[in-house]
Amino acid sequence: MRKLIIGIGGMTHGGKTTLSKSLQELLHNRLVFSQDNFFKVCYYQYDTLDALHMDRMMADIGSWQEDPQGFMMSRDRAVKSTASEASNVFVLIVEGILIFQSWVIFTLFNKRYFLQLPYEIFWFDEHNVLTEFVIFSLSLIDMIEETVKDIVFLDGTQKSETLLSTVLADIQKMLMVTQR
Repeated sequence: MRKLIIGIGGMTHGGKTTLSKSLQELLHNRLVFSQDNFFKVCYYQYDTLDALHMDRMMADIGSWQEDPQGFMMSRDRAVKSTASEASNVFVLIVEGILIFQSWVIFTLFNKRYFLQLPYEIFWFDEHNVLTEFVIFSLSLIDMIEETVKDIVFLDGTQKSETLLSTVLADIQKMLMVTQR
């Protein structure tokens, strides 16, 4: 059984979930973990790893890695086989704003994508001031661009269909190699 783990990061409201769910609809034997599902309830500083139940997230990723088929079946997810995609290749897509800040998670990914949006796209409040989550997102982009060179940066202003076809083509290439 072969496995691929894809990371999709980016700023808040940048299209990560839309892209991940679209990929999930098109790929077989795939599962999406959204980092949003691991945030602590009522945690104020959502822009730090402390805001997450990282132990739970890592435990779920570890369980998937040990037995992707069993993990999916235990969550009522169908396991499929087609002529073009071998049933022994499983894909886990992990998406969230902080997924590239944890080196432990970062090293698990076979491929990493980061959705970027230009400064002009961000929201301003009624006083024409950047909101707190936008400022955090901008600093996250700077940190990632400076420290990591093996992330594919995607233009988040492109149509979702264009982004989907780009990432899907990459994943399909990886599936072809992984099937061998």
